[in-house]
Amino acid sequence: MSEAMLSDNTAVLSDNDKKALDFIENVTTHADQVQAQVLSEILTRNANTEYLKRYDLNGLTDRDSFKKLLPVITYDDLQPDIVRIANGDKSPLLSSHPISEFPTSSGTSAGGRKLMPTIQEELDRKTLLYSLLMPVMNQYIKELDKGKGMYFLFIKSETKTPGGLVARPVLTSYYKSRHFREKPFDPYNVYTSPVEAILCPDSHQSMYAQILCGLAQNKQVLRAGAVFASGLLRAIRFLEQHWRSLCRDIRIGSPSEEDVTDPSLRKAVMNILSPNPEMADLMERECSNESWEGIIKRLWPNTKYLEVIVTGAMAQYIPTLDFYSDGLPQLGTMYASSECYFGLNLHPISKPSEVSYTILPNMAYCEFLPLRRDNQNENTNNQPHPELVELADVEVGEEYELVVTTYAGLYRYRVGDVLRVTGFHNSAPQFHFVCRKNVMLSIDSDKTDEVELQNAVDKATEYLESYGARLIDYTSYADVSSIPGHYVLFWELKSATHEEVPAEVLQQCCLTVEESLNSVYRQGRAADKSIGPLEIKIVESGTFEELMDYALSRGASINQYKAPRCVKFAPIIELLNSRVTSSYFNPKCPKWTPTRTNWDTSKPF
Repeated sequence: MSEAMLSDNTAVLSDNDKKALDFIENVTTHADQVQAQVLSEILTRNANTEYLKRYDLNGLTDRDSFKKLLPVITYDDLQPDIVRIANGDKSPLLSSHPISEFPTSSGTSAGGRKLMPTIQEELDRKTLLYSLLMPVMNQYIKELDKGKGMYFLFIKSETKTPGGLVARPVLTSYYKSRHFREKPFDPYNVYTSPVEAILCPDSHQSMYAQILCGLAQNKQVLRAGAVFASGLLRAIRFLEQHWRSLCRDIRIGSPSEEDVTDPSLRKAVMNILSPNPEMADLMERECSNESWEGIIKRLWPNTKYLEVIVTGAMAQYIPTLDFYSDGLPQLGTMYASSECYFGLNLHPISKPSEVSYTILPNMAYCEFLPLRRDNQNENTNNQPHPELVELADVEVGEEYELVVTTYAGLYRYRVGDVLRVTGFHNSAPQFHFVCRKNVMLSIDSDKTDEVELQNAVDKATEYLESYGARLIDYTSYADVSSIPGHYVLFWELKSATHEEVPAEVLQQCCLTVEESLNSVYRQGRAADKSIGPLEIKIVESGTFEELMDYALSRGASINQYKAPRCVKFAPIIELLNSRVTSSYFNPKCPKWTPTRTNWDTSKPF
């Protein structure tokens, strides 16, 4: 659907929509002034915290003093303070307001999730941002209040720190909050999934119930989505596996007693279902087809667009979503992280490759670390007071790492997101999300960097030693051609004894790599089933020499060349696959438990 076609569907804006859009216009027009006010508010209210006293800020709230005295930090710098709070220190360490819980990041540190401090009022800011989504969308698509959204939303496991604070993913925190559970009726935000299905901790029951309810209300569905593109594809894969059972339930108007066992969930689903033989016939006809191309439009014919994150690592799923949706627009609406919610896509009908987010200056105080393409700022990245750029002063076309100061107690904290400036809305810049810094592999919410992968490979290759084999070189890629996607490692081996490495040993190598990866990856494999089993592909001798020759033929310097640890360029993946002699999986899942039995205060959860 083109932008022109969508524009023809523009809705007549309500008074509430106009107020929301006026708010956006106001804060973006005065972006720099709003930023100054936000910083002053944060520093004033938190003036007596131990953290700010540590740097002798002495109540100063101006930008110059702030930048001169406070260092730019990473999670490792903050971790000792986080550990104190996690262990029960209730003094005003980072924030004058009590830390209410710890949203856990999907990034990793020392093998586990990072704990981010938050305060109760942050839920109000998040709710504000959510309330702006539909007013923006209503400028482009009309009558979204005449139907429902079919969103596949899930909670994940949580735990408590020794001090009693809850630690859980940021979206789990939001879905469990009264702001989500008890939100007033809004015709523009009616979901096909009952709250009981979203809050069900059993991932199978939750997915089954949400798909079942979406099918039961198929003609009412105007938009479909999930947080990440991978989440929507997981739902389609689940439908492929269970459509016969779901079809039976639709026909009789009752959920399967094997698939939906939770009493409150069954009751909620029963309130939605009624016998629907017409829909059951449609499912049998469409789902039994050999090709599932366009299945979303065939089962949910009134769907206008997909709402999913398709930037960064999620861009790899765009072609698959196109296939299943018959080319429906893929809209990314919000930019947020566990540290803070930042902004909106004010032009949501843009192509996925052109999605840009406008950071609203009232959410937090934002600075930007320039990432020069010539890497001349590598040394400044390690300085405590590098030169950062203000929100209103970034330059179009340049890339930056986001640095944030929040009401909840983060000060000049490097988020790790790499953003490229694409333009301005009034005086507020618009950014395209490029990637997470240093992340190589990602399938869902997992993020694996080069160091972590190297350590995992080192552990796995210990199994080769007794067979006289060693690893010559390796690389990797995220294979999303199937659902769920999975990591693939290409290994070139050399044997001193010419003894064949048994298949079961290479299968154990697969499991050892997975066991050595972070808890976010292992949760995706073992609990969420959002990541498939890791695969090791053995390639012919000389493959990595051929890979180097290919790189040199494309202009690489022989003096600077080193084998990439992750590849994304299709011709290189094709070259590697053409040299594969055997491949291995391990059917076992890596170990993962939802809670720590022994809290290690030297590492984040």
